[in-house]
Amino acid sequence: MLKERKQKEIEYYDKQAEKWLKETSNNKWKGDFERFNSPVLASFRFCYDWLKNHCRNKKVLDYGCGNGIHSIFPTKMGAEKVIGIDLSEKSLEIARERAKREGLGEKIEFISMDCEKMEFPDNSFDIIFNGGTFSSLDLKKAYPELVRVLKPDGFLIGIETFGHNPILNLKRQINKITGKRTAWATEHIFQTKDLEEAKKYFNKIEKKFFHLISWISFPLLEFPGGKIFLKTLERIDEFLLKIPFLRKYSFKIVFVFSRPKK
Repeated sequence: MLKERKQKEIEYYDKQAEKWLKETSNNKWKGDFERFNSPVLASFRFCYDWLKNHCRNKKVLDYGCGNGIHSIFPTKMGAEKVIGIDLSEKSLEIARERAKREGLGEKIEFISMDCEKMEFPDNSFDIIFNGGTFSSLDLKKAYPELVRVLKPDGFLIGIETFGHNPILNLKRQINKITGKRTAWATEHIFQTKDLEEAKKYFNKIEKKFFHLISWISFPLLEFPGGKIFLKTLERIDEFLLKIPFLRKYSFKIVFVFSRPKK
């Protein structure tokens, strides 16, 4: 059953990669499979700012790197080494080409590897970046592996879709029906219980929430005034998310786990 679940995830992302590779526009290299330029969002800018301040001369793992969209930045910010792992061979093909186009082909290594059973030695990485892979995994298998390969003074920074907003959860169910998301990923969106599970493996858990209402601007970003609309709503989010009760309904959560329990 486990093998079948992983195979479905691989097939889904291979299919997305093949479709993406057939597109002829060079603009596609600026974004992910959905042509989305992540750093336009406050949540991803927070992650990138954190990486900028922490990754210099560090060994970084891009965990579940997909098409390598997030592997480039830490390399440019002075990371000693960046390694990206994923099981989708087609996605890795894109990742390698992306690094080559950026002139970083020799500085980033992309490897086909199971995130739940990594082949790295213990204490291999200073920083692990998770750009939204957790929903594709069994976290009870993934967390111990993350702790194992992370150095005792290392950090895991991740950004995930948060799974408590009923409106967004309905949209995810529609995406599952239409084939835009796998059944496993739809049913395993990151939630509060997964943060609690992380406490078994890390002594320090930091978290920040984003996009309580600003997610409604996402479909409008390519229209005139779309990015201004986004930034306006993100400012409102900053105010609203000071209210603890509302944080649960955010679209994105960013977390930093540290002091792994060895």
